[in-house]
Amino acid sequence: QVQLVESGGGLVQAGGSLRLSCAASGRTFSSNAMGWFRQAPGKEREFVAAISGSGRSTDYPDSVKGRFTISRDNTKNTVFLQMNSLKPEDTAVYFCAASGGPYFSRSSSMYLYWGQGTQVTVSS
Repeated sequence: QVQLVESGGGLVQAGGSLRLSCAASGRTFSSNAMGWFRQAPGKEREFVAAISGSGRSTDYPDSVKGRFTISRDNTKNTVFLQMNSLKPEDTAVYFCAASGGPYFSRSSSMYLYWGQGTQVTVSS
């Protein structure tokens, strides 16, 4: 089992930055690829970023590439999402997720464990 707790969400103006954190507990953290997803009201959950168990590989959709950076500190069992140049369309609840192995995926179905989510609101 892996327990995930997100933090760092809030209200920010367009063009601003936020850094989300996800603290993990449970089984060996470095064994799990980690992902961030988001869900806006009335929309499906959307892939935002992923990182391999080692941290050497990352993946982003075009909508956030160049603005968001995922990283992890396996010594602290924490994964981060640095979000820069935020836009109103980035407004959503952001979820941290852990996969069942070291390789990541863009599909939410590949992730076994989920946090409770943290709200990010970007005002125009």
